[in-house]
Amino acid sequence: MKKITRIALAGALALMSSTVAHAAGEVNIYSYRQPELIKPLLDRFTKETGIATNVLFLDKGLVERIKAEGVNSPADVILTIDIQRLTEAKDGGVVQPVKDNALINKDIPASLRDADGEWFGLTTRGRVVYASKDRVAQSEITYEELADPKWKGKICIRDGQHAYNIALFASMIAHHGADYTQTWLTGLKNNLARKPDGNDRSQAKSIMAGECDISLGNTYYVGLMMTNDKAPEEKEWAKSIKVLFPNVKDRGTHVNVSGMALAKNSPNKANALKLMEFLASVEGQKIYAEQVFEYPVMAGAEPSAIVKSFGTIKPDTIALTEIAKHRKQASELVDKVGFNEGPSK
Repeated sequence: MKKITRIALAGALALMSSTVAHAAGEVNIYSYRQPELIKPLLDRFTKETGIATNVLFLDKGLVERIKAEGVNSPADVILTIDIQRLTEAKDGGVVQPVKDNALINKDIPASLRDADGEWFGLTTRGRVVYASKDRVAQSEITYEELADPKWKGKICIRDGQHAYNIALFASMIAHHGADYTQTWLTGLKNNLARKPDGNDRSQAKSIMAGECDISLGNTYYVGLMMTNDKAPEEKEWAKSIKVLFPNVKDRGTHVNVSGMALAKNSPNKANALKLMEFLASVEGQKIYAEQVFEYPVMAGAEPSAIVKSFGTIKPDTIALTEIAKHRKQASELVDKVGFNEGPSK
């Protein structure tokens, strides 16, 4: 169904004529964020403004697509996960600055927006450990500990090259250097129960099934599983795990961002700015917190009661732009140690 949705959305946008792209009351969104995660926000935005939203969801190649479309690109707003994809959009020259916008700047801390106004962080999420409630007694853990042989055969994880994991591995390089991280990745690899597989949610399923005891996952997926009435089996997966925030006694838990940027050749710039203002607003941040289960970036904004139930997060204070510098090296180390081949025999 997701694949059909992506194809349908891609087709709809591909068929847009320049007249439609410039039509009053529309805004075109190119998104790395899954449609179901941004739907509550876009529905509310349309209800309040009357501005229709057209979404093209891409798994990869967003920057390349906009470049290929050139000045005729219908893209107005880019929504994405991960600091690397935000900086890629800037470095790729497919965004334009939004400066002196009081409504956006007042609600997003300066540390979470580009100095040139070319991207803005909207939410944060922790890369945490999902642990079996039945088989894992400890209530504290560190990322470094994941390479300890005591976890041999007990860890599940998704593809090591996935953006979420690469960001974490890059943060390890930022803190400890490449040599340490290579050794650590080798240890983590040898503790895996199987080859990296699935997504964050399926790791919780594997824990419930007894295939592993711990995994890495993003905080917001736990909230989504806990409240998924359409797939109630996910509620059972969530019940089987507890959230452990790594490194609470030292540097803190690795966090990443979701963010937005104004496309370089936005044909509906006024509407695009209205959407960006909405996403940064009190109301937008509240929806992110209550329905998407992410941590809002607005000062004083509270996470949802469900997210609070996981415990208090202590975010790692290292700059995300510093982590982004090490992503290429992190990806190379994943391949160098054969991480995706799974544990050594």
